[in-house]
Amino acid sequence: MVIMGRIAAAHGIRGWIKIQPFTEYLDSLLDYRTWWIGPEHGPWREVAVQQCEVHNKTLAAQLPDCPDRTAAEKLKGMLIAVPRDSLPEQDEGEYYWSDLIGLTVVNEVGVTLGTVTNLLETGANEVLSVQGDSGEILIPFVASTIKQVDVKNQTIRVDWALDY
Repeated sequence: MVIMGRIAAAHGIRGWIKIQPFTEYLDSLLDYRTWWIGPEHGPWREVAVQQCEVHNKTLAAQLPDCPDRTAAEKLKGMLIAVPRDSLPEQDEGEYYWSDLIGLTVVNEVGVTLGTVTNLLETGANEVLSVQGDSGEILIPFVASTIKQVDVKNQTIRVDWALDY
């Protein structure tokens, strides 16, 4: 499974949910009619998406068995995933944003800067949002800064200091 987003809140009174996508493109989840929903460590359940649309900088979706706001509020915080084999193959050196969420960021002198919590699209390039002991650090996801992404070992090595 690849985590593609998180249910952020209820949306309206008719059971719709608001989704914070973890994808490069806001509308990427619209390509999938079936999602898996659950907490980070499971259990997961498969759901057939009834409707989904872009709403400002988030997504709004309606799911089965979610008839009203109360039901939608119970889903807050749940993650949304799709099977990895349903995603297109990535070229060498390319990563799904969801693969980067949760990775530990370490600089070249071995200092742990924190954990990737989100990626931001700025227009010029993507930016890692890293949550560390000193708060949020924004690190541009460009070749001069990102030295190594090691998904297997859950780390990203960067040319970045704490005082930048």
